[in-house]
Amino acid sequence: MRGIYAVVNEGGRDPVAVARAALHAGVRIVQYRAKGGVVPETAIALRRATLECGALCIMNDDADAAARYDFDGVHVGPDDHGFTDIAGLREILGARLIGVSCGTVDEAIAAEAGGADYLGVGAVYPTATKPDAGEPIGIAGLRRIADATALPVAAIGGIGLAQLPDVRATGVAMAAVVSAIAGARDPRAAAEALVFAWNEGAI
Repeated sequence: MRGIYAVVNEGGRDPVAVARAALHAGVRIVQYRAKGGVVPETAIALRRATLECGALCIMNDDADAAARYDFDGVHVGPDDHGFTDIAGLREILGARLIGVSCGTVDEAIAAEAGGADYLGVGAVYPTATKPDAGEPIGIAGLRRIADATALPVAAIGGIGLAQLPDVRATGVAMAAVVSAIAGARDPRAAAEALVFAWNEGAI
């Protein structure tokens, strides 16, 4: 788990098209977020696309759907089923990945102790794609939480090309992006720029 982590939303810009653009640009982690309910055709197409590219496919919130569509794992937040019962998620998912959203050091420590495989930490910057994300923790907050855990960390929240150098400098494993790819005029070009910046450490 390393690099640019693309999140695609059901109900927004075609999630399969956005995912394919990101994958063809070199992104190797895609999360499917479907708060209104998983669309089977989308889940199947995303799983197929990620397999073709040797990428990870993560389901947001729904562990049962992650297992049903053979995703590589699930990601849960404070309002999602399983957030405080990682052992229960493990019963459903077996060896699949379990990611947990954290906004504080205490949450990160609890998630690691509970058996999470990686953490989503943020919101680092103000974000319009997740209105309930809370107050931004900033780069200092991101670094503080990342330093408190041995787990891979995906920074998330308001991250685009301009913010990537500061995020990368904290030493986190991943930068999760939503609108930086899905909201771009050319999603593939945007993803290519993000991947290059992350891998080369230069904008």
